[in-house]
Amino acid sequence: MARKGNIGKTLVLLLLLIILIMGGALWFDYLGVIDAKTVFNPVYRMVGLEPQTSESNTTGSTVLEANLNVDRLAKRLEALEIRSQELNKREEDLVTQEEKNLQIASDLADQKKSQEEREKTFNNQVKKYDDREVNIVANAENLSGMVPTQAVAIMLEMDDQDVIDILRKVDEMAAESGESSMVSYWLSLMPAERAAEIQRKMLSK
Repeated sequence: MARKGNIGKTLVLLLLLIILIMGGALWFDYLGVIDAKTVFNPVYRMVGLEPQTSESNTTGSTVLEANLNVDRLAKRLEALEIRSQELNKREEDLVTQEEKNLQIASDLADQKKSQEEREKTFNNQVKKYDDREVNIVANAENLSGMVPTQAVAIMLEMDDQDVIDILRKVDEMAAESGESSMVSYWLSLMPAERAAEIQRKMLSK
């Protein structure tokens, strides 16, 4: 009888030990410490529990890493967009400055052309004046060497301005040489109206 009692106690202890081992394994598997889900999945489903597995942790970590990568990519894209806007603004500024420079260059070219035209006109006027001055001196010398009546006849065929310029040049040459001027005598030989008109113009100028 004592032997049967010992066997019964041993079986009870073994059963308790098995229950404890299975309970510990079940608990550690549920916590994700060990991987016994293949064995205990039916038990989990029976009691309506979802075990904490390393796979779920790995999946969560992967999702978190993916989110971080997405954030980094978004920030890089944003930085690239800002950089692109800055480059576009610089390009617009360069285009605007280039247009201003072209306008300035065009204005300077127009000013240079206008200045060259003014200089050309001035030089032409000077040349015309020099040529006219040479002609006036030559005419004054020639008329001074002629017979007064002949000289007056020639002057009567000229414009008033030409006659005035010649008469002034004759006065100037006579003053330089210290001789008497023929101007008064020539005017006295001209028709009174023509002589009066020439004298009036000479005084007005």
